[in-house]
Amino acid sequence: MRRGFWLRFAEFIVRPLLTVFTRRTWLGHDNVPSTGPAIFVANHTSWADPLVIAHFLYDRPREMRFLIKSGLFRVPLVGTVLRSSGQIPVHRSTRNAGDALHTAAVRIRAGEAPLIYPEGTITRDPDLWPMQGKTGAARLFLDTGAPVIPIVQWGAQQIHDHRTSKVRLRPRTPVTVSAGPPVDLSAYVGASPTGPVLKEITDVIMRRLRDDLAELRGEPAPTGPLFTLEESPRGLAQ
Repeated sequence: MRRGFWLRFAEFIVRPLLTVFTRRTWLGHDNVPSTGPAIFVANHTSWADPLVIAHFLYDRPREMRFLIKSGLFRVPLVGTVLRSSGQIPVHRSTRNAGDALHTAAVRIRAGEAPLIYPEGTITRDPDLWPMQGKTGAARLFLDTGAPVIPIVQWGAQQIHDHRTSKVRLRPRTPVTVSAGPPVDLSAYVGASPTGPVLKEITDVIMRRLRDDLAELRGEPAPTGPLFTLEESPRGLAQ
């Protein structure tokens, strides 16, 4: 895995902090292909979990390519690191919103493995289970045929709790990340990207993330439909 100056700079700053403030359990590294095209999908519970997942992938090692909201690319220094390390900006709610998926598909065909949060935002489920997903990962699968690798994480919400906006930097906060075998989407190979097909694939992916997270948490997965933003308390659906 090639790492340019700015990625090495970020590693120099961030990795020692994560080493101090987290106690890490990495599971399923063998399910993360070290090379070749793939689509990583992950549950999203906190602003801290991208750093934790990046650490997990870095230790595989595997290059880190995230689809990240474009506003972060305007933050001094942070934007420089993101651009120079090949992260993919997502221009949400604009006419350029689809550019991120086009860029991701090009990168996948070139042998890269971008990570996408299918929910598109931090979960608003009160118990931090995955919500109903958006169709980006499904579109990438139909466009590229790359395997969809589920990654679930738990513990990062103890560092940053989105529900209370509290940040707790406590040494050795336990965090666990687990990668599973590819999601079985064989029934959809060669399918047309119609609305119903995209929704079916998305639901398969989100249920797999929910079930893998349940195993990681040691709790039964919730039954019934996936939580939606429409169910969020007033003020939390932004």
